[in-house]
Amino acid sequence: MAIPLALIGVIWGHRIMGIQFTLPSMLGFVSLAGIVVNDSILLVEFVIKRVAEGLSVHDAAAKASFDRFRAVLLTSVTTIAGMTPLLFETSLQAQVLNPLATSIVFGITTSTLLVLLVIPSLYSIPEDFGFAKAQQHAPSA
Repeated sequence: MAIPLALIGVIWGHRIMGIQFTLPSMLGFVSLAGIVVNDSILLVEFVIKRVAEGLSVHDAAAKASFDRFRAVLLTSVTTIAGMTPLLFETSLQAQVLNPLATSIVFGITTSTLLVLLVIPSLYSIPEDFGFAKAQQHAPSA
């Protein structure tokens, strides 16, 4: 689910910058997908860990977003800071890489916000409909 969320930022980034979606844009999206998937995998891993500790799925999802917020944000900010100079470079040589940088910068910006909000929400929906139940641990003697 994280990859389509990143695509939202890629499409809007190209529209805002007035750049056509080209092959370098697609390469940027592929590299972006790897970064975004890592963030969402870690988030889901923390949800599973918190559920195993006895929290409800809703509480576990909220706690996981809170626990991973700093790590996800720092990963995203450092990538954005590293790619921003290339995004605004005007030299002829950089024109080939501008679509790649646009995909990465805008995709990461959007996906960072959406992964921290949407993924935990989507993880909680099956419990709302009764399809998944949080594991209850029996008290140990």
